Amino acid sequence: MPQLRIALAQTNPVVGDLSANADALVAWTRRAADRGAHLVVFTEMFLTGYPVEDLVLRTSFVDASIATLEAVAARLAEEGLGEVPVVAGYVDRSGLAPRAGQPKGAPLDAAALLHRGRVVTRTAKHHLPNYGVFDEYRYFVRGDRLPIFRLHGVDVAIAVCEDLWQDGGPVAAVAQAGAGLLVVPNASPYEREKDDVRLELCANRAREAGCALAYANQVGGQDELIFDGDSIVVGADGELIARAGQFREELLVTDLELPAADPAARPGTFPVDAQDGTTITVERLELSAEPLPTYTPEPPVVAPRLDDLEEVYSALVLGTRDYFTKNGFRSVILGLSGGIDSALTATIAADAVGPDRVHVVLMPSRHSSDHSVGDARDLVERQGSHARLVPIEGIVDAFEKEVDLHGLAAENLQARVRGMLLMGLSNEHGHLVLTTGNKSELATGYSTLYGDSAGGFAPIKDVLKTTVWDLSRWRNAQAGREGDLLHPFAVPPIPENSITKEPSAELRPGQRDTDSLPPYDVLDRLLADYVEHDMGKNDLVTAGHDPELVARVIRLVDLAEYKRRQYPPGPKITPKNFGRDRRLPITNRWRETPAT
Repeated sequence: MPQLRIALAQTNPVVGDLSANADALVAWTRRAADRGAHLVVFTEMFLTGYPVEDLVLRTSFVDASIATLEAVAARLAEEGLGEVPVVAGYVDRSGLAPRAGQPKGAPLDAAALLHRGRVVTRTAKHHLPNYGVFDEYRYFVRGDRLPIFRLHGVDVAIAVCEDLWQDGGPVAAVAQAGAGLLVVPNASPYEREKDDVRLELCANRAREAGCALAYANQVGGQDELIFDGDSIVVGADGELIARAGQFREELLVTDLELPAADPAARPGTFPVDAQDGTTITVERLELSAEPLPTYTPEPPVVAPRLDDLEEVYSALVLGTRDYFTKNGFRSVILGLSGGIDSALTATIAADAVGPDRVHVVLMPSRHSSDHSVGDARDLVERQGSHARLVPIEGIVDAFEKEVDLHGLAAENLQARVRGMLLMGLSNEHGHLVLTTGNKSELATGYSTLYGDSAGGFAPIKDVLKTTVWDLSRWRNAQAGREGDLLHPFAVPPIPENSITKEPSAELRPGQRDTDSLPPYDVLDRLLADYVEHDMGKNDLVTAGHDPELVARVIRLVDLAEYKRRQYPPGPKITPKNFGRDRRLPITNRWRETPAT
């Protein structure tokens, strides 16, 4: 059987930075060539970054994408890399009339084959996702071509991301046309426990197509989205051959023995039934018909899987680091209360950007307990971040002298003073302000608008309170371990008292979170079902939740929509986050009917 050495470039492009992404394409192709790769596969829309959102509605942006593709094809040849075929994603345009809101020449989520200084062929995503975080029907039109190119005696087909996730389309066309390998550029965002879903998907599609499958996935953070890599190669039988690591850039090089191409299948085009109500045009091309001389293959790499909490924590660190780095910040700042939420946020920040770039402000009020200030100081000593103490009692007193506030308004004043101080220091020194609210608080409205919601990025926005505790215990357990790839704190970075003490906002004497909310273990299970699984009231009661609590929590969640809409972005780790995933109207009189 013919052999091919393929390289999957699991890389971290920057949205809109076409020049830097093109430089990266050349650099990673050189690395692949140095390792003897016969084919290099980059990720979906690599040259433009993904997702580009409304940038794709600008004719200038689409023009730049196409020009960059053609320029980088020529550059590869000029730099001695032209003999290595490269598959790369970019934005193209079709000849179709645009829909309303699209630029002239409807955009395509495209991939191209580059070889010997030119763009040999182009294709585009056939299935356009329009669910969850995806709005691709808003931006793109469907592709209808399946390139199959002959490389060293093996027929190689190209499909793009969602074309694996839906039945029919390019996979069905490959099954009919025949190929030895299907390569798939992807930008598949991270969700908790998604890696097993991807492996099963790739295995099933490989068996359906009747060929090996190579799945190259993006890595890195882009606003709310995190891409975890986890690139995969499976055989025609669906068995795992190679797998890249998660949350890191990597060149996954894999040697494959593949079936020889049918010599009777000649270059040309022909239509096939895509088995989804459409027709796909198969385009056969020939780069090199003769198989390579037999060589000694490298052993395949199968990266170990991360356990659940390490996976989640790594996602939060990567999302925070890339938001910080890609947006040009030099330092971060946050309020440190001594509680668990701000302690975990500070730790994520230290692991993401280094403690020397983390600034924390202790802002005790008249209601702050001694242990809160002590726990905050303890964390600073453990992590080595920059700290300053700014008591707010005098500021609050001065405000209350001018404006008479009582009850909740008086409590919220303390949070708003803290937010004002953090934003002032941000303006003065250029810090990125990190908010410290968790998903349980945001869901129920247990946060102060323009107070603890003031900031630029929210690292634990999609983390339920119970998971905050789980992650904190897990991170402490990593301290001092050999092979700790995060910041190697010699001692546990989070004070034990911050983890074990009863949570409190400390906005009034003796306040506890349970004065306003049910116990978090009960609340979080209900929130997961209502927010992430979209269960209605009757379904929640049927699932075993207390009817009175269901009614109360639904009301809290529904009334807090206006607050969440004004909260900073934060990394998505669950199937449905507050942001791109979950979009409900603020002005909304729909209420769940009483349980029966």
